[in-house]
Amino acid sequence: MEIPLKVVLDTLEQDTMHPSWYNALKGEFTKPYFAQLKKFLATELASNTVFPTLENIYSWSRYTPLNNVKVVIIGQDPYHGVNQAHGLSFSVLPPTKPPASLRNIYKQLADDFPGFIPSKTNGNLSPVASQGVLWLNTCLTVRAHKANSHSKKGWEIFTTQVLKTVLQRKLNIDGEADGKQREGLVIMAWGLPAQKTFQQLGIDKKKHLLLQSAHPSPLSANKGFLGNKHFKKANEWLVEKYGEDAAD
Repeated sequence: MEIPLKVVLDTLEQDTMHPSWYNALKGEFTKPYFAQLKKFLATELASNTVFPTLENIYSWSRYTPLNNVKVVIIGQDPYHGVNQAHGLSFSVLPPTKPPASLRNIYKQLADDFPGFIPSKTNGNLSPVASQGVLWLNTCLTVRAHKANSHSKKGWEIFTTQVLKTVLQRKLNIDGEADGKQREGLVIMAWGLPAQKTFQQLGIDKKKHLLLQSAHPSPLSANKGFLGNKHFKKANEWLVEKYGEDAAD
């Protein structure tokens, strides 16, 4: 018997979100804005195709549990084509080839790390997410073939809380009660929307490394993204702060 959509949506966070994030964010799920967001999603799902699939809306939380986050990279809106969005910003599912922005990300990775060989066919960033990179969109769903169709419906309020949660996190290295706390993160803010998001959060630059540049989109990559050395700078900062094992 098929489970009613309302029931699926009512328990979606508990069923699909990593427990570390669910426990940290569960206060959001009872707030009025989140109830309105769920009503909107129910209406959309009843008459339209929505990406990513329900089980992948929070896949970022499963690939990168709260205590594992070392680097935060945000995008705006999920890809709106078939076999693309799966819950991680800039990432696409096979057999979709890497989109233009991701190809530029690969170019910069190859520039920073000569041993890195960019894939022409694989745009799935899940392995990178599992290493501690939080690939988070500020809006977590989209109607098929209609960019930004789910913006300003409540997701941005929620993902702002996600960012606040990880920025305020305190974690003892190796789980030792008296160990050195890994509070600091590397934050990569590509493009004005990302930079404005982090500006509003008031980043403590003594605690975190904030790296800003143009967006990797073909429209702006040559205006400051390519050549920004963000991945190399991130690794150097993590190693200096937390030791060799902290590097991605």
